[in-house]
Amino acid sequence: MVEMKRDLGDLALFGGRAGFLQPLLVGRPNPIDRSRLFDRLNWALDNQWLTNGGPLTQEFEKRVADLAGVRNCVATCNATVALQLLVHACALTGEVIMPALTFAATAHAVRWLGLEPVFCDVDPLTGCVDPEQVQAAITPRTSAIFAVHLWGRPCDVDGLEKLAADAGVRLFFDAAHAIGNTSAGRPVGGFGGAEVFSFHATKVVNSFEGGAVVTDDDELARRVRALHNFGLGLEEVSSAGGTNAKMSEASAAMGLTSLDAFEEVVRHNKSNYEHYRTELSGVPGVAVLAFDENEQNNYQYLVVQIDEDVTGLHRDLLLRLLRAENVVAQPYFSPACHQLEPYRSRRNVHLPHTERLSARVIALPTGSTVSREDIRRVCDIVRLAATRGAELTARWRQAHSDDQPTARVMRDISEWTRVG
Repeated sequence: MVEMKRDLGDLALFGGRAGFLQPLLVGRPNPIDRSRLFDRLNWALDNQWLTNGGPLTQEFEKRVADLAGVRNCVATCNATVALQLLVHACALTGEVIMPALTFAATAHAVRWLGLEPVFCDVDPLTGCVDPEQVQAAITPRTSAIFAVHLWGRPCDVDGLEKLAADAGVRLFFDAAHAIGNTSAGRPVGGFGGAEVFSFHATKVVNSFEGGAVVTDDDELARRVRALHNFGLGLEEVSSAGGTNAKMSEASAAMGLTSLDAFEEVVRHNKSNYEHYRTELSGVPGVAVLAFDENEQNNYQYLVVQIDEDVTGLHRDLLLRLLRAENVVAQPYFSPACHQLEPYRSRRNVHLPHTERLSARVIALPTGSTVSREDIRRVCDIVRLAATRGAELTARWRQAHSDDQPTARVMRDISEWTRVG
């Protein structure tokens, strides 16, 4: 049993022993039944059907479509190319509006194809794109909106669908985090013109690497399916021609095996979420992101906000402190996309809610490999740091006063906090 850290001197940042022998990670792949995976792989090898929409991929597509409550699922080699397939399938041009509080792939997928991502601010409570901010960003060059179900929490779907219809622009959802979740009792997957799931190795359902376009629009699904296979079978001319975005049978085998474990993983994630909330309840300046208990959620991410005004501790110093303890937490998503190149130098955009959230949020480890004891120990560290944040910060500054790069980091942190 590892002793509880009771004083700042116990922290690894100040010379104490690290709280974890092995790194505790965000996004570590969930365990699967290897015998089922190998059975599926052997079946593919025995039948010599390894790609090109084989039986395993078809089964995976059907199960994902059923989970999403839609008629169509086109599995792809990753989610980024799935977003790009939508751009080509709908012949989008000009500008695409999206939140800046998302993984860079959302913006890169559009930018890579020559379109312009236009970033808008988010709801300060949910972190999801704000329909009023979207409306203000619409111009004659706007062809689509790419909304994001951030951390698995669905956007204001009704508001966005009405706005898109009134403006005459296409609406799609980046649902990379949100498989198995619901909004107003409806499964994520059937909103807007189409939604995109990610099955990256870090996701709650993984296919090693993969993605999917899900939709109830049969014609759109037909075009996406043709374009993801070099444009074969597409009678009308496509300026893109087509690409190779197919999911392999090996990836589908992993995806199916991961789906087999999905309900068990979600139960474990929910238990972890509840345990984190209990452990951190009442800690001033530390707030666990809440999920709507009336909706289904996969609880893939455990997100905490750190209020420096209350704790005296900046989020970035807490990240450094946790990593010294072998707790590899992540600042999802910081910096926000509009603060990254190639976007920062193209448009001088100030998004106050996005910047405030991105400077405060931290994703803590969860998933099937994280135990209740792991959570207790992580929360002991967070609690100690948050309740003695001002003292901790002063001690860290003093210890590194002669370290010029470190001093610059702290000045940057102070400036970031002032601006954000």
